[in-house]
Amino acid sequence: MMMDENLALLRAHHNNISRYRRLLRTKLSPLERQFIERRLSEEEAALQSLSASTFPIAFKERGPGRPLPVAEVMP
Repeated sequence: MMMDENLALLRAHHNNISRYRRLLRTKLSPLERQFIERRLSEEEAALQSLSASTFPIAFKERGPGRPLPVAEVMP
């Protein structure tokens, strides 16, 4: 059950990251851009943290300081 929940959360973070990246390609006010960039950073950090705790072996094999790219987390 927990693995299903984690996979659903990973998918949600991935979708949010994609949405924020799309939004950054549009015309935004400086305040909107700042907000989106902050949210994007928060989502990427949450995705990395959840990925590391859900798939610890994959991260251990990569070594410290080598994060798993988003494309490898969610096909």
